[in-house]
Amino acid sequence: MTRPPRGPAARVAAQAKVNLVLRVLPPDASGYHPLETLFQRLALHDVVTVTATDGARHLELDGPMLPETGLGPAEQNLAWRAAEAYARQAGWPSGWAIHVEKRIPVGGGLGGGSADAGAVLRALDAMAPRPLGTTALQALGAGLGADVPFLAGDDVLAIGRGYGERLEPVPALPRALVLLAAFTTGVNTKAAYGWLDASRVPGQPVPRLGLAPEDVRDWTDVVALACNDFEPVVAERHDGVADALRYFEEALPPEAGGFTMLSGSGATVFAVLPNMPDGSPFPDDVQLFGLEVDPATVPESIDVLAQTVTATRVEPVERLA
Repeated sequence: MTRPPRGPAARVAAQAKVNLVLRVLPPDASGYHPLETLFQRLALHDVVTVTATDGARHLELDGPMLPETGLGPAEQNLAWRAAEAYARQAGWPSGWAIHVEKRIPVGGGLGGGSADAGAVLRALDAMAPRPLGTTALQALGAGLGADVPFLAGDDVLAIGRGYGERLEPVPALPRALVLLAAFTTGVNTKAAYGWLDASRVPGQPVPRLGLAPEDVRDWTDVVALACNDFEPVVAERHDGVADALRYFEEALPPEAGGFTMLSGSGATVFAVLPNMPDGSPFPDDVQLFGLEVDPATVPESIDVLAQTVTATRVEPVERLA
């Protein structure tokens, strides 16, 4: 069997995200819910490698966070759809080979699929004969999902409005430790929106937060702003989420100056610690597993307990060929 001709290749660290603030507004005339959010990239990432081909199209998934049942048909995967969207817009490439090493828990509100899509867009643009540029990539991402425009961009921290496509950069904050509690049973995003709508009084307005970059000067500001409209309705229906929220809130030392919250529509729960457990500043060379956790205290409902840090830069695209 003759291998199809291959062109340039690039690798990208597809960084996960959390929403440090997530206000979900009532559905508009289109039936979709506008958002007001504060996106934060994490160091935790999938590894996405994209190779341009002469017509052949292929997607391969593996890695420690890939479910045993896989992720469904390749053509429905966001990474594949991102390549299709780019090829339609740019007229290049005619084909691709995409490899995704899944390290981000799947279906947990950490934006793993969206990160892969953003990585594919960035990789293709870095290799393209006529690059489209970041603004065009984010416009393409808006057609793929609310998290994709941010994850196709160049910012580690940004305010998002509308359906995630209206972004306002915020200066990066100092690195903070992030604990993640993830579950094999996720939350259906469409169902979460339905639960939230049903919990609200019809006709009662949901106030916008009016976030501005000057409102986010340090982690103390974030602690005061942190909220997620999905959290109460998801915790009511997902025992693991309720257990993780309670576990982190009880286990984290007040000296760390952090907070605990649901990520996106769930089911991952995260805790942010801007300081070390003894209250000292967070050092640049801290080990990711510097916070000791007694396994006996972790609720059985938590399937994965992991640690990462907030990102302070967007990892660059690495050209391979």
